[in-house]
Amino acid sequence: MSVIRITKEFDFEMAHALLGYDGPCKNIHGHSYKLKVSVKGDVKTGSSDSDEGMVVDFGIIKKIVKDLVVDVYDHALVLNEKMEINVSQFEFMNKLIRVPFQPTCENLLIYYADLIKKELPENLSLTYLFLRETPTSYAEWFESDN
Repeated sequence: MSVIRITKEFDFEMAHALLGYDGPCKNIHGHSYKLKVSVKGDVKTGSSDSDEGMVVDFGIIKKIVKDLVVDVYDHALVLNEKMEINVSQFEFMNKLIRVPFQPTCENLLIYYADLIKKELPENLSLTYLFLRETPTSYAEWFESDN
């Protein structure tokens, strides 16, 4: 059997603010994020299943990541739960997400890795995540480093 890595890419828009940051990112601002998700597994052989010759149907990865990340965070405002805000000021928003960490690109990537790993089929392992925040800035998560 051959172990192969496959990657699926996703795009979403998200706003955040960094609590206590000494710079412009302390203000609410948004980014066009690109998320790349790589998994590895054995190529299926010798079966009559519709996924013969695949590690996994890309549609399965798409559903997992859309359900856990893209559909949740797309067009959301993400704030550290320690940030003191008047929640009533945000009542008009249906996508205000409070997280127990500073919503940096790095921390979001760690969080997304944990979410995705829990939902992957048993025959797959998450090997790599890439989260681009701006055209020149991104964070990477490698299974081999964790």
